[in-house]
Amino acid sequence: MRKNEKTFWKLIATGFGLGYVPRAPGTAGALGALVCAILILRFTANPYLWIGIALLVFTAAGIIAANKLEDRWGKDPSRIVIDEVAGMWVSLMWIGKGWIPLLLAFLLFRFFDIVKPLGIRRTEQLPGGVGVMADDILSGIYANVVLQMMIRFIPALR
Repeated sequence: MRKNEKTFWKLIATGFGLGYVPRAPGTAGALGALVCAILILRFTANPYLWIGIALLVFTAAGIIAANKLEDRWGKDPSRIVIDEVAGMWVSLMWIGKGWIPLLLAFLLFRFFDIVKPLGIRRTEQLPGGVGVMADDILSGIYANVVLQMMIRFIPALR
């Protein structure tokens, strides 16, 4: 891999450098994703379309980046946070623009990502970059489902 290509994939894998944060790089990646999503939610006409496009592009790029860097960095090192970025965006889909749902999406995503209940841990065993990305995507799905139920049953969250 050429130096420029290696630098590009490191930039993607680390969530544009957030993976180099010394403490809690996964949380930094999720916060970075949240900030990007808030900007998209506030300033675009079709925010979920744009978040969905970003999610697809960065998931594919994350799989490629993790595959390219695995021989040098190992399987799913903490500095790879593109998976947290993608998972956070999944947790934010169709929850609205309110600050409470956005905060709850972040907290629920981090809970599922850290604790890894309900089969999430098993997805890490998938090969290469797919395994790196899958557990966070599933954590985002679980966070989104729980939050969607909360929004439906707690009127103050709407």
